[in-house]
Amino acid sequence: MRRMNPTETKETTHTTDVTDAPDAAATEPVELAEPATAEHEAEAETEAEGTDEVPRASSGLAAAAGGVVSAGLGVVALSGSWVGKIAAERQALIGQIKTSQGGTPAQQISAIYGDAWHSTAMFNGIFALLALIVGLAVFALPQKAGWVRAFAVAGVALGVLGLIVSGGMYFDIFLSLPSTGS
Repeated sequence: MRRMNPTETKETTHTTDVTDAPDAAATEPVELAEPATAEHEAEAETEAEGTDEVPRASSGLAAAAGGVVSAGLGVVALSGSWVGKIAAERQALIGQIKTSQGGTPAQQISAIYGDAWHSTAMFNGIFALLALIVGLAVFALPQKAGWVRAFAVAGVALGVLGLIVSGGMYFDIFLSLPSTGS
């Protein structure tokens, strides 16, 4: 047989005998390795790491959704929501029922309008607080795009502004209830 040069390779899986070798150690069969494939390399990497799972890269979807939701909640906190409107109308109806059998004008104003006003302020404050919490949570999540951070900042800013406005409404800082001429 022909003797192989050390730089030559033969891509087979069977053993090859070297017959022109001067000593006995060189006459033993030599096993050549299989060519490396991507599958073998991936198996070797996972065996080296000790785990079969490959860590998944974050797509940033949760952060993006959170940023948009935060900004949306902030807008709702400032403009009002359907839930707040229904709660205010309910409080106005309860106030009308309570004062229908009598009551001073100040009691009627407070029961019919004041409680409804405070109910609206409370629900707007809840939406503002949610906007603030979601916006701050987005900063804790890994994100990829810069616009996600911008939406989160907008949500936090609108949440803070919504809390200020709803607090001012609830405590009658901006507008107080009308008083009677008594």
